[in-house]
Amino acid sequence: MKKIRLGVNIDHVATIRNARNNLYPDPIYAAFIAENSGADGITIHIRKDERHILKRDAKILRKTIQTKMNLEMANTKNMLKIAELIHPDFCCIVPENRKEITTERGIDLKEERNSVKDSILFLQKNNIKVSLFIDPDINQVYIAKELKANCIELHTGFYANAKCEKQKTEEIKKIQNCAKIAKKIGLSVHAGHGLDYYNVQEISSILEIEELNIGHSIISRAFFVGISKAVQEMKKLIEISRK
Repeated sequence: MKKIRLGVNIDHVATIRNARNNLYPDPIYAAFIAENSGADGITIHIRKDERHILKRDAKILRKTIQTKMNLEMANTKNMLKIAELIHPDFCCIVPENRKEITTERGIDLKEERNSVKDSILFLQKNNIKVSLFIDPDINQVYIAKELKANCIELHTGFYANAKCEKQKTEEIKKIQNCAKIAKKIGLSVHAGHGLDYYNVQEISSILEIEELNIGHSIISRAFFVGISKAVQEMKKLIEISRK
């Protein structure tokens, strides 16, 4: 059975560092430990306000990451310039609201079709693969294909925050259907947001999903067991779900 990859988001290491405007904990060292503990890639989000990962972090990480670098970014001209400079393996275009604590929804490709299309073209001309962070909506999947994205990342936050079993089941079905259709029409499928050690396996068991990007729960767990064990435990959980 095909393995599933784990991308570890290290944003919250930088969040703790920036809380005291200090040099530690160092997200670059966190990425090094995560990779050596089984992470298949490192994900970072440079927000417009640089509230956690800084541009200088990204520049250093680009030189030190040994697996794959996934840069989450808003669909803006400034971020496109940063992506061109850093040249990650993947750029995941996400919506961004300064008032939000974390990304709350997927990007609406109906509303932003033209600007996203231009951004995809720009990034791909620079040999950067493009992922679009979307809600599990079949219409969004088809638009992503029309725009010639390489990949979609399905927003699992509604599943993770479901208040009852009925809602949870409905959200899983949406994710399953979108993953199947995306795979059928030639899109790679990633997923993430709100996934933790208790809810991840229902998502990782969806065979069309090739990669999960997980951050907050891993970094939170690392407070008690260390980054290495936190990554290894998550990796084991998602691999077991594929057996």
